[in-house]
Amino acid sequence: MAMQTRFLLNQSDLPTRWYNAQADLPEPLPPTLHPQTLQPVGPADLEPLFPMDLILQEVSQERYIDIPEEVQDVLRIWRPTPLIRAVRLERALDTPARIYFKYEGESPSGSHKPNTAVAQAYYNKIAGVKQLATETGAGQWGSALSMASKFMGLGCKVYMVKVSYQQKPYRRSVMQLFGASVVPSPSEETEAGRAILAQDPDSPGTLGMAISEACEVAIKDPDTKYSLGSVLNHVLMQQTVIGEEAIKQLDLAGEGMPDVVIGCVGGGSNFGGIALPFFRTNVLDGTNVRLVGVEPMACPSMTKGVYAYDYGDTAKWAPVVKMDTLGHGFVPAGIHAGGLRYHGVSPLLSLLHRTGHVDAMAYPQIPVFEAAQLFAQTEGIIPAPETAHAVRAAVDEALDAKEKGEERVILFNFSGHGFLDLGAYDAYLADQLVDYAYPESKVQEALTTLPEVGS
Repeated sequence: MAMQTRFLLNQSDLPTRWYNAQADLPEPLPPTLHPQTLQPVGPADLEPLFPMDLILQEVSQERYIDIPEEVQDVLRIWRPTPLIRAVRLERALDTPARIYFKYEGESPSGSHKPNTAVAQAYYNKIAGVKQLATETGAGQWGSALSMASKFMGLGCKVYMVKVSYQQKPYRRSVMQLFGASVVPSPSEETEAGRAILAQDPDSPGTLGMAISEACEVAIKDPDTKYSLGSVLNHVLMQQTVIGEEAIKQLDLAGEGMPDVVIGCVGGGSNFGGIALPFFRTNVLDGTNVRLVGVEPMACPSMTKGVYAYDYGDTAKWAPVVKMDTLGHGFVPAGIHAGGLRYHGVSPLLSLLHRTGHVDAMAYPQIPVFEAAQLFAQTEGIIPAPETAHAVRAAVDEALDAKEKGEERVILFNFSGHGFLDLGAYDAYLADQLVDYAYPESKVQEALTTLPEVGS
């Protein structure tokens, strides 16, 4: 009989609740601090940025939170997404490992990002918000929130990191097609943007800078709220539909629990989305699934950063959280994985990393693209540069299994396709990519700006 390689769930199998990992952490998360007073925030401090429903989810200790019916209705446009066994990749590697990927590129905007974008837009709509302001790196998050805002009848303003705005013009086109206003960041539109440009008129921008501009707009405009595509607890929670579906699908494949779960890491949303439900099985059911986050060597927040309180943005508008960070003043090189160019990592994932529940690794740019090309040539899907980091790690995991003669079940999150990232692949094929070195001096300089709030 022909081998089954696609494992599909029915729409009736769509998860009806999100998993909140805060209920099972080894210790409580350090409190979030106000960016001006550096004192723990209360709900009122966050209201200028977020609707109350999301604030309550951010601090909830409940293990599960129900997904509203209106959100489920939109998610059913593309969910559940397929789990696919990468048999041709396995054969090319001649590995005894079995490689599975959760294909989040089937969403309308091409990545995992709409899972939380739809939920955030919904909660803002029922709170009476008129417009959402946000940042985006490569444009995956901006595309998702633009679509979700249109579905929920909201306006959308996107500050896109300038280097990505220039590298990825068709992501900009997608956002504008959904009705969003897209501005390269840093810009002259905000106080934060003008201050940055005064110091560096040629600034390539960072996610931290773009966050500053979006937060400033939300704080100054009572009809606008801020929406973040990663990092925060409620964002990661709303992504856990990925891992919940994958658990069911691995059962369909006859595998049970995988040996390792892999995802790329910028702020942590897609890795958290697939990994956190397996963290739950490790804690509550005694499984032993390795959880591996993969980041770029040009912005190695988990592998080279410090675990400390830091500002979430460059201009200090956003709350202060304890996380793995390179310092909010860190300006990474203009690598093509724009969605991974963030100076910090989700506080939740950072805590799990520092307590040994999550592993981290980093790769330079060229080996990542080599793995992406191999995946495209064997499986026929072009990965986004961000996704390609997870592909690289999965390939190396499979080669390690081959070297040791071990069967191994590998699951990775294919967080988005790269059909709008072909400029990056043009540069790779033309031998124009650079493997940016870890800039130790820049990090040390950026770390001097950490707030003084104790250990």
